[in-house]
Amino acid sequence: MTRHVVTLIPGDGIGVETSAAMQRVVDASGVDIAWEIALAGAECIETEGTPLPESTLESIRRNGVAIKGPIATPVAGGFRSVNVALRKALDLYNCLRPVRSLPGAGGRYEDVDLVIVRENSEDLYAGVEFEQGSEGAGKIIDLCQSVGAGSIRRDSGISIKPISVTGSRRIVRAAFEYALAQGRRKVTAVHKANIMKHSDGLFLTVAREVAAEYEGRVAFDERIVDAFCMNLVIEPGQFDVVVFPNLYGDIASDLAAGLVGGLGIAPGANIGDGCAVFEAVHGSAPDIAGQDKANPTAEILSAAMMLDHLGEREAASRIREAVRRVYAEGSCLTGDIRWATGSKEPAASCTAFTENLIEVMRSL
Repeated sequence: MTRHVVTLIPGDGIGVETSAAMQRVVDASGVDIAWEIALAGAECIETEGTPLPESTLESIRRNGVAIKGPIATPVAGGFRSVNVALRKALDLYNCLRPVRSLPGAGGRYEDVDLVIVRENSEDLYAGVEFEQGSEGAGKIIDLCQSVGAGSIRRDSGISIKPISVTGSRRIVRAAFEYALAQGRRKVTAVHKANIMKHSDGLFLTVAREVAAEYEGRVAFDERIVDAFCMNLVIEPGQFDVVVFPNLYGDIASDLAAGLVGGLGIAPGANIGDGCAVFEAVHGSAPDIAGQDKANPTAEILSAAMMLDHLGEREAASRIREAVRRVYAEGSCLTGDIRWATGSKEPAASCTAFTENLIEVMRSL
C-alpha cells in the first residue's frame, strides 16, 4: 500500500472540526495518509507574525498535496486574504469546483452536474491596488487622463485588472484537458468582452484559439457573464465545464453551489503545476465554532477530490457514494441542511454525521 504524505491546514473557526471529521473519514477509507499539520490563519499572527508562515508553504511544496479548512478573511481592512496569498505563492492557477446535486440536500434542482474552472492568479484578485489619496492612485489617475483612457474621480481607490495571454491560455487548456479526462462534452467560456475589450476580450480571444485545438473532441461555446448567470439559474443542465476569469468564477461558483444546497456541500481544489491544495469552499463560521454543529460534507468531498488526485480513486468513489446515501436516507443530517430543506427533524451533530457516514462507507 502506498503511503501519501499530505499537508493538513486545519484553518479557523469550524475548520478545526471539519478537518478532524475529514481525517476520520479518509483514515476509515483505508488509504494510508501521513498527515503533516501546518498552520495558517488569524491565530498565526500572534505566534508567527503572519497569517501564512513560510513553514506552511514549505510543507506544501515538499509534499505536493495539501488540504485545508476554511481560513477567515477580514472584510476591508486587515491582512489580505490568506487564500489568495496561498494561491499566489504556490501559483495555484486552476480553481476547480465540481457542483453536483445531492438527494435530500435542499437543492433547487435534482440533476445538476457541472464543473467550474476558475482562473486563480490574476484579474481583480491579483492584488494590484492603490489606496484612495495615495501617490500611486494619483499617478494612475493622471496617466489615464493623459493618454485619453478616461477620467477617474480624484477620491477613488483603484484596483487594476490584469488578464494575460499566458494566464488565459493555461486555464482554458486546463478546462479542456479536464473535460477530455472526465468524458465531459462541452466547455463554456464566460466573459464580459462586450464591455472590457482589452482584458475580458483578450481572455475570449485566447479561449477561442485554444478551443480550435480541441475541435471535434470537446464542444465549445461562450457566454457573457450576466447572461450566463441568468441561464444557469433557469436551466443549469445546459452547462458542463465552465471556465472563467478569476472574479466571475468566484461569484459563479457560489451561485452554482446555491442551486444544489449551498456551500456546506461544495468541494474545491486549487491546482498548479507542482502543488495541489484542496479545500471546502465555505467560510469559517466563527459563530458556531466549537459547538459540534458544523457540516463537514464540503471538507469530506474535497478530500475525495484529493484522493482522486493521489490515484486512490476507489476510496474516493466510496466516500462520495457514502455521502449520497447518507443524504438520501436523511435521518442524520446537520442543521444547515435541516434548515435548507425545511425539515423539523432534529439536527445531527458534526460528530454524529461523521460516525454515520463512516458506518455507511464501511458497508459498501
